[in-house]
Amino acid sequence: MEQTLPPLTGGKLILGSVAVALATFMNVLDSSIANVAIPTLSGNLGVSVDEGTWVITLFAAANAVSIPLTGWLTMRLGQVKLFVWAILLFTLSSWLCGVAPNLVFLLAARVMQGAVAGPLIPLSQALLLSSFPKDKGASALSLWAMTATVGPIVGPALGGWITDAYSWAWIFYINIPVGLFAAGVTWAIYRDRESPTRKIPVDKVGLGLLVVWVAALQIMLDKGKDLDWFSSPVIWTLMLIALIAFICFVIWELTDAHPIIDLKLFAGRNFLAGTIAISVAYAVFFANLVLLPQWMQTYLGYRSVDAGMATAPLGIFAVILAPVMGKLVPKSDARILATLAFLGFAGVFFMRSHYTTVVDTWALVMPTLLQGIPTALFFVPLTAIILSDLPPARIPAAAGLSNFTRVFCGAVGTSLAATAWSNRTILHHAQLTEAASTSSPIFADAMNMLEPVFGKSALAFYERQLNTQAAQLGINDIFWISGVIFIVIIPLIWFAHAARGSSGPAVGH
Repeated sequence: MEQTLPPLTGGKLILGSVAVALATFMNVLDSSIANVAIPTLSGNLGVSVDEGTWVITLFAAANAVSIPLTGWLTMRLGQVKLFVWAILLFTLSSWLCGVAPNLVFLLAARVMQGAVAGPLIPLSQALLLSSFPKDKGASALSLWAMTATVGPIVGPALGGWITDAYSWAWIFYINIPVGLFAAGVTWAIYRDRESPTRKIPVDKVGLGLLVVWVAALQIMLDKGKDLDWFSSPVIWTLMLIALIAFICFVIWELTDAHPIIDLKLFAGRNFLAGTIAISVAYAVFFANLVLLPQWMQTYLGYRSVDAGMATAPLGIFAVILAPVMGKLVPKSDARILATLAFLGFAGVFFMRSHYTTVVDTWALVMPTLLQGIPTALFFVPLTAIILSDLPPARIPAAAGLSNFTRVFCGAVGTSLAATAWSNRTILHHAQLTEAASTSSPIFADAMNMLEPVFGKSALAFYERQLNTQAAQLGINDIFWISGVIFIVIIPLIWFAHAARGSSGPAVGH
């Protein structure tokens, strides 16, 4: 039974909303702020950029695993206590990330940070909704959406500036004052508004199997390239562990009386189509969000702050259009809006697939700015489709499962895209090297022009240019494939029934 609480008023409403919004902002910010710091962070820790990317993928994987536990933890602890504890532990893990002396320590801290971040977003929505009068629920969710959307704007620019001006560790340290303020104010205002608690069983076997198959799969994807994939017995072992644990997980969850994840939700046509569509789309979207600044810094010579500023415009249109979407979605067929979003994403990635090694800043910024439009059209309509055919009692479980799938696919997509970029770069390097043989007149002409300028270093300069060009062709392939994927998954949206009107309010719960 849902507890009815009077709305907050005056200063308590303002302070409470700010504190809850800051916790959301801190979480969203942390998922994007590290993107531009990966090359610097990797260099400082003495690891490759590919290994540095694990800082992002392991956070996302741990975050995905913890999301399904939110409902059970809320029933056991109460939403206010759980929210405050999640903020404090997130703050602690941020400090641990900052003081990390090596990659292993940093990755362990990021796993902890991702795990405790799971309850923050759903509970921030719940607390905001309880703070406002029912007729102002849309305003509460608009405030939440605005906060969540500002993160991708501020994150890359702030992360780049901090990394260049101070140290990559400060991208984590800045969470400490924000987290302490948010936790303190939230506890002071909401502790008398605690939700009822009761002891309910937790699916320990299901949770254990979930952790095993997610961890094994993510480690396999992250280590695959370093270990030469399936020529390594370690990769084969990880794959078998992930496969067996996943099969056991599915069987257990379908037969257990209190499953941690209700897989029977996939029997619903709209839930199945919408969840697959949003998960695949988010995987492509998030992977490119990670790879774009890495490419800019590693091969175009951009500083962290410059890469951050170039990727920051992503959220501008998303913020501007957020209020419009709140009014548009209830009156429209969500499938049409989601289709327009996917076409917009495809257009942006096809634009990027024509980049060259001398691409100017405006050509980099324009697709990113335009990408904000499909981003605004993306989440809300697809969430409306996912939840549209479900009774209210099943919506929390459905929202949890769809979020788990989406966030986990974001981690998997990033690992796969990084591997694909590496493989395509190696392929293009081999093709370009074939053309650079001593018998090639093009190569001979190039050497004749370079030797007077670079002397004995002419061949080394040529090799650097060849590496840069191979990486450029490789990232262009990733952009092009990303555009194709968005086109290919459009029919999934139309497999679902029309979702409009009544679906709108459910999105925020």
